Formats: sequence, structure tokens, C-alpha cells
Amino acid sequence: MIGTMPLADYRIEPFSADEITHDVYHRGTGPCVLIAPEIPGITPNVAGFADRLVDRGFSVAIASLFGTPGRPSSTRRALGVIAKACVSREFHVLATRDSSPATAWLRALARDLHRHHGGPGVGFVGMCFTGGFGLAMLLDDTVVAPVLSQPSLPFGLGGARKASTGLSADELATVAAKGCPALGLRFTGDALVPGERFATLKHALGDNFVHEEIPSPSDTPGAETGKQDHSVLTEHLAPDDQPDHPSQVALARTLDFLAERLTPA
Repeated sequence: MIGTMPLADYRIEPFSADEITHDVYHRGTGPCVLIAPEIPGITPNVAGFADRLVDRGFSVAIASLFGTPGRPSSTRRALGVIAKACVSREFHVLATRDSSPATAWLRALARDLHRHHGGPGVGFVGMCFTGGFGLAMLLDDTVVAPVLSQPSLPFGLGGARKASTGLSADELATVAAKGCPALGLRFTGDALVPGERFATLKHALGDNFVHEEIPSPSDTPGAETGKQDHSVLTEHLAPDDQPDHPSQVALARTLDFLAERLTPA
């Protein structure tokens, strides 16, 4: 699935908004899905997930928000990127509110993609550090298929932060009133994505919060996942020859969710 040059088939276009510019990697035709990658950036596995979307008939736009595109993930690289992101003007307020430059830039990009690709709207997949961005994206009307894969912000230090979605109560109420379905993904034993956070989303969004919670060995003895599994759609996705594995089931549900929302009958 993932070759030695994972981004070779992508065209790169810079996008600027609100005095911020990032490269965006484009590929495919059809309804558009905007991907905000996990730390440390557009790894080969993130590109591999995007390739799956292209194979499914979507166009993809991967925002290069941090890191070096094409380089594999490693703990050292991830820690370096996190350290830079947490003190940057773009990201430093993300733990407590929506109004960060990063989410404003992503909403502007989504509007631009919608103008170019048309359709009912744009899909959005956030992962880990960007996992919760899908909620903020719903403050505009452009994104109609948000996927929150292992949403890790705000970091769960204390009960209130474990339950927090990163939006204020008023912002969360605005999102809920839109009635747009959102898909959440997490491993149940992942300390970076507390169960309390998904409980908040279930309470706020009701039936519009659909989710795949993959059993971890810490709370389900004999689970087919690793103790430290975190990245549902990328680093910790089971091989394709295990279609019944819970992470592959979560991937299939993600692809179906995007198809149902972006290519309605």
C-alpha cells in the first residue's frame, strides 16, 4: 500500500489565509476530504490513508501543518514537533478554545476546497493533535463529514480537561444545533483520549455522535490490539489481510461515513 515515495503522486500548492501559509498536498478527483495529520506530520502511513480515500473515489487535500512530509513517525520526531507546536502562535490556545489561527486557517482552506470541488460540502479527518478540530470545523457550514480520530486535545490532565472537547459550552451548543453527524474513533485504553471526552460528545451531540471505540487489553482481556495503540487509521491499523480486526472495521466505517455524507443518493 505504502511505497518508498509516498507523496510522489501528489501536487503541492501553498495556501494562505490570515497571514498563515502552509503547503497542501492534493490528489484524486471527486468529493473532497481535507486531512489534518497527526504528530509528527504527513508520515507514510498518513499518506497511505489518503491513498485509500483516492482509491475510494475521493479527492484529498492534506494540510502540512508541521513536521517534514514523507518522513516516518518516531518518538523523537514526535516530541520535537509537539514541543514546537505547543509554543507556536498557531497552536498554543488549542487546549482551551476554538479561536486559534490553526483552526481558522483550516476553515478557510475548507471553504476554498468546496469552491473548487463543489458537492454538498467537504469531509474532514483530524488525527491526534488535530483530532478534535472537526468540531471547530463545524462552526462553518462547509464541512459536512467530520471525523475525529483519537482527539487528544486538550491533554487530559485533570477531570475537567479529560471531559473537555476544546470548545466552549456556547460553541459546543452551536455545533450540536447544526445536527451534523460526527464520527469519533479511539482505542478504549488510550490515555490520550479519555473516555470522558467521548461521554461529553455523546451527551452534547446525541445520536449525531457516532463512534467506534476499539477494545484495548487494559480493559478487555484478550483484545486484539496493543497496550499502547493510539493511531486508529495509520500507525496502529491492522494489516489489510485482517478485515475483521476492530481497527479495520473502524477504517471501513470511516470510509462509509465519508461516502454517505459526501455522495448522498
